[in-house]
Amino acid sequence: MVLLALIGLLLAAPARAEIEVNVNRGDVQPLPVAVPAFGGTQGADIAQVIAANLQRSGLFRPLDPASFVEKNLTAAVQPRFGDWKTINAQALVNGQVTVEGGKLRVDFRMWDVFAEQQMLGLQFTSSPENWRRVAHKISDAVYERLTGEKGYFDTRVVFVAESGGRAKVIKRLAIMDQDGANPSYLTSGDSIVMTPRFSSNSQEITYMSLRPDSSSIFLFNLETARRESLGAFPGMVFAPRFSPDGGKVAFSVERGGNSDIFVMNLSSRTSTRLTSDPSIDTSASFSPDGARIVFNSDRGGSPQLYLMGADGSGQRRISGGGGRYTTPVWSPTGEFIAFTKQTGGEFHIGVMRPDGSDERLLTSSYLDEGPTWAPNGRVLMFSRETPGGPPKLWTVDVTGRVLQPMPYPGAGSDPAWSPLLN
Repeated sequence: MVLLALIGLLLAAPARAEIEVNVNRGDVQPLPVAVPAFGGTQGADIAQVIAANLQRSGLFRPLDPASFVEKNLTAAVQPRFGDWKTINAQALVNGQVTVEGGKLRVDFRMWDVFAEQQMLGLQFTSSPENWRRVAHKISDAVYERLTGEKGYFDTRVVFVAESGGRAKVIKRLAIMDQDGANPSYLTSGDSIVMTPRFSSNSQEITYMSLRPDSSSIFLFNLETARRESLGAFPGMVFAPRFSPDGGKVAFSVERGGNSDIFVMNLSSRTSTRLTSDPSIDTSASFSPDGARIVFNSDRGGSPQLYLMGADGSGQRRISGGGGRYTTPVWSPTGEFIAFTKQTGGEFHIGVMRPDGSDERLLTSSYLDEGPTWAPNGRVLMFSRETPGGPPKLWTVDVTGRVLQPMPYPGAGSDPAWSPLLN
């Protein structure tokens, strides 16, 4: 994929406008924004992707294009602000698309309608087939300018795609854009794949492959499609996850009913055992600074969440509520740990602080499991299953207010969100 280049500001940056979105308020009202069709080839498609991204975030409410008074805007002309005030648009995003010499160029501006000020003016170039990435990058720029936080739209999701029905289910590793577009398969389906996880550079995945007589952990390079095994282990290996710097992989090894957590240095291929309790220790997830690991263990009689140093030291329980806690994952910001919780006959996606405080359940259903964080730590993706139905991918924001199914139409589980693409 051709890397998109940020060319620069179209105009000198104006004084900061007053419009902003407070993402930390649980009762935030979505900001009305207007995203008219950009001029030029695929301009309407680009605008539709931007509007859909902003709407799914739950922080913005794109207005119906049928309500627009001013038509045929271009990035070269200042809008008639009165026409946009009439429909109560707080922010306006417009642009122009041109194709010259086999290159796609998109100029766009964002305006504070009521302050009558330009808030942002940028230009992106790419190859024409990458127009969706341009739309995602514009979405990220708009999101960051209005919220003060990095966006998460120019990302991908790797997951387990399921087909074939319950009688003979086929599980293949798949990847797609964060909005469900451009799905493709990475494995053939000749083995069951589980728990794919991204590295910090977005170009490598680790996952578990299960066959009737063995299990293996693989590294898969998205650029070269090269696959390599981490090696042979005496027992079942599962639940791999990269360290934040991508230089190590934590995983579990099961032997005789006892599972312990190991960490492998990918350069030397040497492994270190971190836990030795006679219980099931699994689902290790590093803190963003790599200094600590959260994991789940049933050493206390039921699955609970525990913390330890990256060297295995100082193991202590942090979950304190009733129920069973599994699949912990540290947020990219370090602020929260997400988890799956089973209690009262239902499953939940929840978050808590790393010290176990401020536990909040964000979802509740027949079966919710396997959360993964967007790279800005604002949104979680997970799989949801209804009685008799296939698993589907859903998202929920960290307040629990914005809960919605993913646009991807197929069955999917075990999602893992990539960092922002380069």
